[in-house]
Amino acid sequence: MTVPASDQSGQRLDQWLWFARIAKSRTLAQALIDRGKIRLNKEKVDKPSQKLKPSDTLTISLGPKVRILKVLGTAQRRGPAAEAQALYEELTPRPDETTSALQPPDSAGVAETTPSQGVRAAGSGRPTKRERRDTERLKDRNGVD
Repeated sequence: MTVPASDQSGQRLDQWLWFARIAKSRTLAQALIDRGKIRLNKEKVDKPSQKLKPSDTLTISLGPKVRILKVLGTAQRRGPAAEAQALYEELTPRPDETTSALQPPDSAGVAETTPSQGVRAAGSGRPTKRERRDTERLKDRNGVD
């Protein structure tokens, strides 16, 4: 359940991250904050007890991704995913919007070719399914031919 801004002066940041399903647990939310992965209104947050209120902007660094969220409300419990998504608005630009501006167009107009997924150096690792079937056919263990 979302709480209007007039009912509450703010909510703990670690608690909100958990309620909004950004972090799987409050402990992980606290660890994100302690490692400096969270910014509140463009300022680094030092403590999990930092108060968060609607209209604040969060910048969250999760691995290689950076998410920008606008807080729309606070909650009293960790509810279902639909309820959690109502707590924030995603402001992160889509990947196609950011990468298309950074990548130069192909001069030759030819896409780069990548090797197929089953290709590997001979004699390294386990055989692929196709290689196992070929080996079985060669040894005639299947009796299919």
